[in-house]
Amino acid sequence: MPLFVFKVIIIGGGAVGKTSLLHRFVENKFNFRYKLTIGADFLSKVIEGYPNPDTTCKLQIWDIGGQERYKFLRSSFFNGANGALVVFDISRWHTYEELNDWVSDLREFAGEGVPFILIGNKVDLIKDVFGEYDKEGVEEYAKSENTYFVETSAKTGENVEGAFLNLTHRMIKNQKLE
Repeated sequence: MPLFVFKVIIIGGGAVGKTSLLHRFVENKFNFRYKLTIGADFLSKVIEGYPNPDTTCKLQIWDIGGQERYKFLRSSFFNGANGALVVFDISRWHTYEELNDWVSDLREFAGEGVPFILIGNKVDLIKDVFGEYDKEGVEEYAKSENTYFVETSAKTGENVEGAFLNLTHRMIKNQKLE
């Protein structure tokens, strides 16, 4: 029975919903109060029977603070990561424009071959956004990075588990290639 232990990091700008995604996935909870992540925080979750009935995966999920003032800590938090969720806030388009820096840091500090999933979070707020965000452009960016893009809502839970499971599958495939 294969057992995989993976370090997953959740990265992206401040207030994009990284902490909320973590708590929605691990505890199936959503907190309406925003709490700034200072440095990093982490939780673990065991997934049994995915992607095969005899497989068990333990995810050690690190929520990395997105504020610029914590940038100097990234190298130590990214070190040893097996995969990442790179998150932006659909309702605040400027957070998408910061993704290249996050992906660049991921490759520099965690390694070139570390798989990641691109997440547009807060899809529940899309009706509140004036004008549409460039979903087609995001999908093209994801394709150019050889990754998967998904819209999520930590508030409603929409697509959150699927994003983590997709990343888990990619990490298993990556591990078998080594």
